[in-house]
Amino acid sequence: MTTIGVEEEYILVDAATRRLSPYGEKVRTAAGLEPFVTPDEIQLELLQAQVEVATPVCGTLEEVGGHLLRLRHAVAHAAEMYGCRILASGTASMVHDTPVPVTDKARYRAMRRQAPQLVAEQMVNGMHVHVAVPSRRVGVEVLNRLRPWLPTLTAMGANSPLWDGHDTGFASWRTIVFDRWPVSGMPPRFTDDTDYDQRVARLLSTGVIADSGQLYWQARLCERHPTVEIRCLDVQMRPDSAVMFAGVARGLVETALREAATGRTVPDTTPELLKAAMWQAARHGLGQELIDPGGRRCRAGDVVYQLLEHIGPALEDAGDAREVAALLHHRMQHGTGADMQRRALAQGGLDAVIDMIAEATVMP
Repeated sequence: MTTIGVEEEYILVDAATRRLSPYGEKVRTAAGLEPFVTPDEIQLELLQAQVEVATPVCGTLEEVGGHLLRLRHAVAHAAEMYGCRILASGTASMVHDTPVPVTDKARYRAMRRQAPQLVAEQMVNGMHVHVAVPSRRVGVEVLNRLRPWLPTLTAMGANSPLWDGHDTGFASWRTIVFDRWPVSGMPPRFTDDTDYDQRVARLLSTGVIADSGQLYWQARLCERHPTVEIRCLDVQMRPDSAVMFAGVARGLVETALREAATGRTVPDTTPELLKAAMWQAARHGLGQELIDPGGRRCRAGDVVYQLLEHIGPALEDAGDAREVAALLHHRMQHGTGADMQRRALAQGGLDAVIDMIAEATVMP
């Protein structure tokens, strides 16, 4: 069975003032002392009001869910020790009236020198799914076949409508924020792994990006592990939503692997159409029509059904079909995280949004 791993980023907020709380280092240290948590499972992020977790390599969705719940509770407990709460939201909904310090690492200091305003506004949090591939050559084949589905995933996973105390009008504002970096957005189509490596080397030679970690494409090859890394998703409010997307991501990669093995033609979707589809997904989530992988404007529910049909055989073979379908049905009935945040905002203001996200983040 193809293995998977998940990384998630969370916001730290002061429980009393509801302001961003720059205690990332302290929370990471305290969480790393928790029983059954290893230090490498919890990491610092660019800004000190963020914390990142990474699951071990998992074979089943049950493992993914168990590890995410364990890690979320460990970080939440450590945050409580410093008067904080953790929020699994793609953006910080509260007012940003005080600059958040950059984590004291050479790489992050260099990023601040290069793009100070972008770094100051990088209070965004994603969910990254790593899916194993047998080689870099096959990984590039998979990337090429994933591209048309990335806008659909973005729409389904939208969980960042608020920014600095107001509604942005976008379901995934995180997607828009991240697209301002030099190498970002939809990944190009590559001829093969040699083409991929040569083009990355040329980018690095310009000095505009310092390392391959600054390839902020919505999907890329991982340099540390033999995986394809799908990066287009906002962090998910509820752990079970994250589990659903882990299953969908594996289904997409497994389907791409099968298509590559049988020599099926790679979809030839133009860059400008993919960019438009991604913008539409970030703007509306599942609230309005989407651009499907064929370039047609369709009802969001129809595009999601296309996705489920596309990956159905892979989900069945992995034993994930029933769980993913049930969770996806719940999402279509109750809306995305962005929809939930907006409902809470309308009913009780920003405090209600923060309380809802904090409770959902550690929901069993």
